[in-house]
Amino acid sequence: MKIKTSELTEAALDWAVAKCLEIEWWAAEDPRDGLFFDRDRTMRFSPSTNWSQGGPIFERERINPEPFEDINGEQWCANGEWDSPTPLIAAMRCFVASRLGDEVDIPEELT
Repeated sequence: MKIKTSELTEAALDWAVAKCLEIEWWAAEDPRDGLFFDRDRTMRFSPSTNWSQGGPIFERERINPEPFEDINGEQWCANGEWDSPTPLIAAMRCFVASRLGDEVDIPEELT
């Protein structure tokens, strides 16, 4: 299922980051519950919410988040695009867009 990169959230966004990084991952029992680094499903992969995983991507790619206010309150953008509720989500959307473009074909079970 094609989704705009600017609308990716949760497991779908983490899946897209994993695709960009070409890392092997495994889905949770319910794929919407997230991704894991290992077959035993003990090491969760969540770069869109975990700074220890998303932060190195953020720094390496030199993504520059900036806060702004809109009608929904505080939002974030990274490198001038990808409005998001947090700076890490904005950064991961920016990263995915730089590698995969404005739309991403996400597995249906993640939407």
